[in-house]
Amino acid sequence: MAQVHATKTPPPPKPSPNDSSIQITINDTTTDYSARAQWLRAAVLGANDGLVSVASLMIGVGAVNQTAKAMLVSGLAGLVAGACSMAIGEFVSVYAQYDIELAQMKRENDFEEKEKLPSPAQAAGASALAFALGALLPLLAGGFIKPWGARLGTVCGVSSLGLAGFGAVGAVLGGANVAKSATRVLVGGWVAMLVTYGVLRLFGLAFGSQVSL
Repeated sequence: MAQVHATKTPPPPKPSPNDSSIQITINDTTTDYSARAQWLRAAVLGANDGLVSVASLMIGVGAVNQTAKAMLVSGLAGLVAGACSMAIGEFVSVYAQYDIELAQMKRENDFEEKEKLPSPAQAAGASALAFALGALLPLLAGGFIKPWGARLGTVCGVSSLGLAGFGAVGAVLGGANVAKSATRVLVGGWVAMLVTYGVLRLFGLAFGSQVSL
């Protein structure tokens, strides 16, 4: 009777750490969202402010003056004034932070991280640019449409899409819930536009006439 002998296969040799034929790639999937907080806040806040401010301004003016010229001029004025206001406010705020951090370095006699200090000029430029980009959406979308109803509806529709988009982008970059963030920004913009339209509409009815431009 034949006998079958089981032979134990030796385990494969362990690779040497110095073996150049073996490459191990480690992907770091950890994202530091806190490092994005400052510039993300400025960018999203600026764009959202620009869109809401100019859209609300155009809708409010449209409540008392139905001409396309009035809404276009008011939107353009809001864009320029708002961008300047954002730039100045951000410049002053970041410069104050710059002075505080620089004074702390002088007290500690440690200037190794001076290059990491915030730039007031860059912050001002970024805020102004973000505001202007957000404001361009309602301005270009509805500023040149002749019929009043279509113009007002276009401004509201484009602004709603922009608000939801800004909220979603901010959530993705910040690691937050996309649906909640987009909804929060969208509802906030709707409230601002509705309040502005309502107040200006009541103003027009109270005086019994439209405001001419």
